[in-house]
Amino acid sequence: MIRPLICIIALFVGGVAAASPVRIKDLVDFDGVRGNDLVGYGLVVGLDGTGDGLRNAPFTEDIMTNILERLGVNVTGEQFRPKNVAAVIVTGTLPPFARSGSQIDITVSAIGDAKSLLGGTLVMTPMNAADGEIYAVAQGTIIAGGAVAEGDGARVTQGVPTSGTIPSGARIEREIEFELSNLTDMRLALRNPDFTTAARIEDAINAVFSRPVATMLDSGTVALDVRQTRARSVAHALGRIENIAVEPERRARVVVDQRSGTIVMGDEVRISRVAVSQGNLTLRVQEQPLAVQPNPFAEGETVVVPRTTVDLQEEDGPGLAEVPGGTSLSEVIAGLNALGVAPRDMIDILKSIKAAGALHAEFVVR
Repeated sequence: MIRPLICIIALFVGGVAAASPVRIKDLVDFDGVRGNDLVGYGLVVGLDGTGDGLRNAPFTEDIMTNILERLGVNVTGEQFRPKNVAAVIVTGTLPPFARSGSQIDITVSAIGDAKSLLGGTLVMTPMNAADGEIYAVAQGTIIAGGAVAEGDGARVTQGVPTSGTIPSGARIEREIEFELSNLTDMRLALRNPDFTTAARIEDAINAVFSRPVATMLDSGTVALDVRQTRARSVAHALGRIENIAVEPERRARVVVDQRSGTIVMGDEVRISRVAVSQGNLTLRVQEQPLAVQPNPFAEGETVVVPRTTVDLQEEDGPGLAEVPGGTSLSEVIAGLNALGVAPRDMIDILKSIKAAGALHAEFVVR
């Protein structure tokens, strides 16, 4: 087994790209203009023997009995244990300004021991919001993104067949009471709070309307006086504001994922003057078991004797590699890639530079 421990940094000098303007609608959320989560508990039928085992999931039998009784079928006291039904949780989001009769997408997930929802049909399921009221009713054929194949001695599962979606599977029955036209003031909430970005949004809105319409309250909020826009309605004012282009200020941040070896960074990241040492440690462990047999006509048994060879070598590197001050992290990564350094080794190097206080950025490890 070979395991490299430390690598070297090489640098290339380059420029820093400027940020591109972004629409305000992609930077902020308008106060009150939001979706609402919906959830329901229902029954999926029509499965090919992959449903819940009713002995392990008694709640499936309860809901199935209730549905059949509402349809005029009395199964109380009957030994009715089909394998083609499954209890599920249905989730969805009611978008803002959704009207009665419109349809939304929903997600269906098994909660019992069902093996697959492929080919199943969701029976009419009410969906409630946080206030306990029913806002939509879901029903339809499930589209699952997995497959299951099994035999007597093996079982193969690809994807997640116990969860699926129903496009346009729920119909809205009740609307959220929200009168946008009656608002005189509104707040714009920045998705990534930053004082510079909030100030630029304020200046851009005031420049378009040629009057003090917007006021920055803090790094994450810009207040909007709708009356000063002199628009025909609040909707017209927001439609004009959301397409204004603003150049956001990005925070210097490095995000690494140790599981996949992914490194994401911005051009604003800078590295101070620092030196990095190189060295390679190679560890080899080899197992060569030896079989020892007894002499001919001798009493005894063949014995396997373990034989392990361990070799530890450390190669000499070029010593310290100096990183000049003001170097961008993109230049450091370009040098590491040129040397063929693995992503996980890059992450270890970046951690060491951050620990030394030379990496000037927020370091996020996932």
